[in-house]
Amino acid sequence: MSMDVTFLGTGSAYPSPCRGASAIVFRTEGECWLFDCGEGTQTQFMKSALRAGRITKIFITHLHGDHMFGLPGFLCTVSLQCGAVPSKQHVDIYGPVGLRSFVQMSLEVSHSQLAFTYTVHELLPSEDQCPPEEFKDFSKCPGVCSPPSTEEQVISADTTDGTYCLLENEQFTVQAFKLYHRIPSFGFVITEKDRPGKLNVNKLRELGIPPGPLYGKLKLGSAVTLENGQTISPCDVVGDPMPGRKVCILGDCSGVTATGAVRLCQDADLLIHEATLDDTQMEKAKEHGHSTPKMAAEFSNLCRAKKLALTHFSQRYKPPGLVSEGDEDVTVLKTQAESLLIGQSVILAEDFLTINIPMKKSS
Repeated sequence: MSMDVTFLGTGSAYPSPCRGASAIVFRTEGECWLFDCGEGTQTQFMKSALRAGRITKIFITHLHGDHMFGLPGFLCTVSLQCGAVPSKQHVDIYGPVGLRSFVQMSLEVSHSQLAFTYTVHELLPSEDQCPPEEFKDFSKCPGVCSPPSTEEQVISADTTDGTYCLLENEQFTVQAFKLYHRIPSFGFVITEKDRPGKLNVNKLRELGIPPGPLYGKLKLGSAVTLENGQTISPCDVVGDPMPGRKVCILGDCSGVTATGAVRLCQDADLLIHEATLDDTQMEKAKEHGHSTPKMAAEFSNLCRAKKLALTHFSQRYKPPGLVSEGDEDVTVLKTQAESLLIGQSVILAEDFLTINIPMKKSS
């Protein structure tokens, strides 16, 4: 099954001629999810080969404008593409407490009616995720935090490790963990479940089992009994499971506050981490709740990630062909990360870059 990640916006603070504001699309066969939705994300979709109407889940890392100002417009664009007939599509939206009110108020004030239904699931942040003077407990603010409906929920963190369980289906689990930023921020981990191993067709033929429903039962882990009374177990004819893949997408941060973060991100096939400023600007980066390549590489090493993708670049860093007076070459960020990584590859994200995540082989 194919799996890839496409960057629609890789700049920080605001969209520019070089880079859109933060937006990442995770895609597999049958699933298409959006992570962050900065201003202009719907336009970025139209410039890409992706279809906005396929999005079924949206995850917002934190409530800064360059990560969510595009959300009302994006939802309205998808609605317009649905046409006048109400759509059967449903969109689940995940993000910090306060997101529900932002979406509802934006749509209400603009008299926008969506052709599809949506549900907002809010993550309850904690005071250790930002400077004390910046923390706002929206869960206790009437009018700012609207009460959830029966379908919606406020999700609390595991008190032991600062992680959240967001969803689980037949293919994936999605979890989140706490990050430290100027306001509460979150990282998301998509873990694909192991897939059944391959059937040994030659052995099945030797046992006299013709192709048919019995193959499917064995593939799914059920033993079967033949007409002669012989019982065949899956372990007799099915190879080792194919390990699932893992993608980690971190919001803006200058550190991780959840003790369970490294565990969740362990052995990630792709770790997406911000690197707003280069290592010579580390103090400034930390002051504003951001990371440098060194900080991203150190977390990648802890997680033993196979591939690190840097994103969310300050507008001062330009692609090599667009560097002019007063600008800096963005490739310096890659060089700084590579100097610290232990065996991993590093990629500088750019708008419309797609990273394919190949299936793993059975162990």
